[in-house]
Amino acid sequence: MNKDTCEILLVEDNVDDAELTKRAFRKNNFNNSWLHLKDGEEALNFIFCEGNFKERNINDVPKLILLDLKMPKVDGIEVLRKIKQDERTRIIPVVILSSSKEEKDMLETYKLGANSYFVKPVEFDGFVTAVSNLGLYWLQLNQLPNQL
Repeated sequence: MNKDTCEILLVEDNVDDAELTKRAFRKNNFNNSWLHLKDGEEALNFIFCEGNFKERNINDVPKLILLDLKMPKVDGIEVLRKIKQDERTRIIPVVILSSSKEEKDMLETYKLGANSYFVKPVEFDGFVTAVSNLGLYWLQLNQLPNQL
């Protein structure tokens, strides 16, 4: 896969959680192209075509961003804020995929324009089932405009 394009952008600093997420999607035959980035700074560089991604076309946006909150360099809340403030990226669906159950995190992300807030289940089977359901909704049932 070309590192400059993807259908699903997964921004997750925990490599194990990232791999579980991708496995759960594949297990349910969601064969979309992925890009896994490990921190918010890298995600912003990808989304806004800066740094290592400066040659990328900003109009080639992911169909879905799965975004962790607690990450190094730039946290998920700041990434979400920048995505939803920019006219070019505001329309991209952003699902918060976090272990945080804190009301303040949920409230802040929804105020910033998150499309969904998903608390990662701790046990493996629950995680796989929940992520599979997330994929079913966002990749098969949800309708996106043609611009995505």
